[in-house]
Amino acid sequence: MYDGADTVVLYEELAFQDVLPLTWKPMTSAIDRELTASFDERNLRLLQAWEAMDEHMPSEKQKVEDAPYAAEIMRLDLKVNLLLDLVGQLLVANHPRPHPVPVRFNALGAMWRGSGTLPEAGEQGIVEIYLRDSLAEPLRMAGRVTSVTPEGGIKVKFLPMGEAISDLLEKLAFRRHRRQVAGARHPRR
Repeated sequence: MYDGADTVVLYEELAFQDVLPLTWKPMTSAIDRELTASFDERNLRLLQAWEAMDEHMPSEKQKVEDAPYAAEIMRLDLKVNLLLDLVGQLLVANHPRPHPVPVRFNALGAMWRGSGTLPEAGEQGIVEIYLRDSLAEPLRMAGRVTSVTPEGGIKVKFLPMGEAISDLLEKLAFRRHRRQVAGARHPRR
């Protein structure tokens, strides 16, 4: 039985964890509401696109008579996913991304291991996280560095974002957690 020991949490909330291209862009001037509002608009579209691409077909256990066109839809879904992967490879080839790093994030903040010149606690800036190759834009979230460890661990607290973005980030983290729980209960053979 799953005991929750591997639950990914950040700022006492469920968090999404992966190895993704990420960059920190320090800001020397104050982050204004117009900037964060433009991030909210783009982030909303980006998370809606992620959600649409992340939807899965009904399980293979369902009978064919329950979904007479399921095999055809699954075949089309695989073709669209292949096309999205190819487009993603072209995007990455033409617009290089930062190196992937282990990252944990939710609507409240992010945590990752940096290298090179690290930000200082109290520094404000923008975290850019590329969710997948087929999405041209990264998530952009403004925040302030709350801590930096000697080993390069960076923790950022985000400025408040729109409720719709917060909800979608929460859903993203929950789905990842649910898949981890299902994987722990039913390991692949």
